[in-house]
Amino acid sequence: MSQRPPSQILQRLMSPYRLWKNLQVHLRRKHPDEVSNQEKPASAQGKNPKQQRLPLRQQQKITMESEIRDVFRHCIRFPVPISASVIADELVDSVSETRCITVLTRWSQCDLERGVKLRFSQRWTLLCKHNTIEHVLPSGTSSHIEKELLSCHSPSGTVHAVIREEAGHQYLEVWGQNGLEKTLDLTALNKHGKVYEDAQFSCLAWSPCEKKLLYVAEKKRVEPSAHSSANEDGGLVLLEEQDKNIYVEDWGEGLMGKSCPVLCVADLNKEAVIIYAGVPPHVSPGQALWAPNGRGVVFVGQWNEPFRLGLKFCSNRRSALYYLDMKGNCECLSAEGVSVSSPRMSPDSCWIVYLQGQVFGPHHQCLRMMLYDMKNRSTSVLVDVVRRAEKGQFAGIYESLPSQCWSADNERIFFSSACENNKKVGFLSSVDQAEDMQLCNVGGADVYEGFDWQPMLITPPSQEENHHFSGLNFGAILLKPYNPPERRKTPLVVNIHGGPHAHFAADWNATAAALTKLGFAVLMVNYRGSTGFGQDGIESLLGNIGNQDVKDVHRAVLWTLQNETTLDPDRVAVMGGSHGGFLACHLVGQYPDFYRACAARNPVINAATLLGTSDIVDWRYFSVGLQYDFDRLPTSQSLISMLEKSPIIHAAQIRAPVLLMLGGRDRRVSPHQGLELYRALKSRSTPVRLLWYSDEGHSLSKVNTQSDCFLNIVLWFKEHLN
Repeated sequence: MSQRPPSQILQRLMSPYRLWKNLQVHLRRKHPDEVSNQEKPASAQGKNPKQQRLPLRQQQKITMESEIRDVFRHCIRFPVPISASVIADELVDSVSETRCITVLTRWSQCDLERGVKLRFSQRWTLLCKHNTIEHVLPSGTSSHIEKELLSCHSPSGTVHAVIREEAGHQYLEVWGQNGLEKTLDLTALNKHGKVYEDAQFSCLAWSPCEKKLLYVAEKKRVEPSAHSSANEDGGLVLLEEQDKNIYVEDWGEGLMGKSCPVLCVADLNKEAVIIYAGVPPHVSPGQALWAPNGRGVVFVGQWNEPFRLGLKFCSNRRSALYYLDMKGNCECLSAEGVSVSSPRMSPDSCWIVYLQGQVFGPHHQCLRMMLYDMKNRSTSVLVDVVRRAEKGQFAGIYESLPSQCWSADNERIFFSSACENNKKVGFLSSVDQAEDMQLCNVGGADVYEGFDWQPMLITPPSQEENHHFSGLNFGAILLKPYNPPERRKTPLVVNIHGGPHAHFAADWNATAAALTKLGFAVLMVNYRGSTGFGQDGIESLLGNIGNQDVKDVHRAVLWTLQNETTLDPDRVAVMGGSHGGFLACHLVGQYPDFYRACAARNPVINAATLLGTSDIVDWRYFSVGLQYDFDRLPTSQSLISMLEKSPIIHAAQIRAPVLLMLGGRDRRVSPHQGLELYRALKSRSTPVRLLWYSDEGHSLSKVNTQSDCFLNIVLWFKEHLN
């Protein structure tokens, strides 16, 4: 790479994933007025053999449940891409300059019969000449990835490392051309606790010599014993007798039991594991990679003092980029007082690109892309924060960088990010002039689902403007059935994302697709505060939750009903999770005569009572326009502000039937939030139903839970929209 950093953002933004086209398969849909009683759905998966002797209404209910399950099973089975990487690039003919490139893709797929998420891989072989793909060889059958936590191909591509969990043990495996070459039982070696596999800390990286592997695991804890002693390598924590019941912090929702990560190196020749010493005690290391020539490691250190805050879905946690040499000397490479993530080393080991954001404030934000020069030990900004973007133009970076984002010539960095109602792919280049990029479809599904769908940009009316951030617009995506019944207008389901700093993109959404196939139109709203519209839009929501976001969603509904005459304004339901559930409950409280039914997953109901139970206590202050620091104590004024912006103050006005779905192990939004609304509605004889998933967290992400939630939501809407 030239010594100057890449300087130009090429406007090579490609079309969003459009899986909703070329309809080839139609599933039979029932008319929306086929309803069921307000009962808990039966557990039967198919037809009851005695169905003909059941009352007609019960027969219809069983048939409806079966159809709903079949539609959801069909929509959730489509694979979702996880990653793609080039694992081999060989010159096969020097005369014609023909190269053979092997691409490995990894996918996730839900199996509703077993209630599990499966993972599989596909390999594609590309024959290229003069940088043009001339032939794509068939991929063959997919390979099931079983019990795999992490995996990584070596730099040469000749060996492949896997960390796998089986029968309570974690193993490090090395695979070569002739099968399994080496196995280390990491559990039996007893040098550390569980290996981290999450997105916030985990890594698995080959050293340049391909004789060592770098990964992250929980620090080993030794139970009290008269003969125990702490290891000098820093890998053990000795617990005294009086400490056996001491509270151990972790990193919150989705990271339970993960508290003190350590950097681990597996030496394949010695069949041993060592723990890197020298990490500052006030940070927790993760996202590590090897420094040039394997002389040390580079890692992200998350501040863990004075106490840990929830890390998942939060890009605003104080952290820094560090270099740690083999002697235990540690040096900070990035600025202080910022958040850092996604460090990626260039193939020539001369550059590190990473993402940087602000600490506190919005818990998800537009990020800077930074470039660290390993030779000159200097940092520069590649892509700055985008405050606002012109329509359809680059709107900033909101997502982690791909693990292999660099091109082989060290001249380009590839990434994807939200942009209005889309997700787009682009690249940075050190080349000053614009250049063409060719897209080649290496293969795809045999069946494509089709819907009528329409993206939209909406400008708030003057009375709903945010005068500190005037001129902002927001987005929405409308899905409609291909062939709705002509004799009756289509009911509308308003689907609201959580976050609130998240995003609906025009890509595959199994829930929205299944609802549409069952006869509903679905409106997915990207209200002001969503990602993909610039940092101004994100910051405009601070202090305005429960007002600006509520009005945006309702404005999108009114705009849609005005412009889509096939939709029924008398049959509008609303659904959402987390902050989306917060907004759904606000809408049925603030507009009690408009919305006919509500379904909320782990909703925020009372921000004041949530303050002491959430793993992201800082957001409870910033969301209502207040500042936060670790030593802040609540005041009556701050609690009043939180209460006044919460749906619970509108509970007495709610008349629409409300379905609540709660995770018993939710660390982000306590399930007692939903219980608070449940009791308020029950005491007022408002129709309410509560589903409790005792082993679930905030996302309600288990396959069986997703299926049960969807079934209950559809039955609830079908009953109460007629």
